[in-house]
Amino acid sequence: MHWDRLFEDLEGQLASEWESERAALDAESERLRISRLDLRDRLRMLCRAGATTVVDVASGARVRVRLRALGADWVAAATVEADGALRAPSTRIMPLSAIRSLGVDHGLLLASLDTADADATALRERMSLGFVLRDLARRRMAVRIFRSDGSELQGTIDRAGADHLDLALHDAGTARTIAAVRDFRVLPFSTLDSVQIAGDHMP
Repeated sequence: MHWDRLFEDLEGQLASEWESERAALDAESERLRISRLDLRDRLRMLCRAGATTVVDVASGARVRVRLRALGADWVAAATVEADGALRAPSTRIMPLSAIRSLGVDHGLLLASLDTADADATALRERMSLGFVLRDLARRRMAVRIFRSDGSELQGTIDRAGADHLDLALHDAGTARTIAAVRDFRVLPFSTLDSVQIAGDHMP
């Protein structure tokens, strides 16, 4: 009996050591996996969940939005009220370079670490900011541009290059006609906080 108890104790100790070693290896493997995640991986999962988040942008503004779509270097979102209700339908296209932080609840924060079923091959995820802005120019959609210095501009994008756009300035709610245009601006993408379009138009 004495020997039986001794071997049982030894077996228990060995099993415990193996379990501890396996847990340590699992934890190290998880740390390694997380170390390879980038912001786009996290945003992909948050967009898929339709997460509501408070985004701090370069101008210092805080925008409460529901994340909807992710591109190569931008994220699109719908603006929401403090109680989570959608405002008048509009879409904000935010360059990733303008995002300073994202405020999300702890559950979504942890969920964004799970990339098990992530599909990074979607066509939309290969679309650059320039591509999306050229599409807005082609469709002659009026936009409201929020800039990193805190100022805003209203008008229609005439054209978009690789790293800048040409904006024809006119009043909100008016069509881009020669008579309505007050001025023109060339805006580097690096100065943009977001580009807002009316309606639920996801790129």
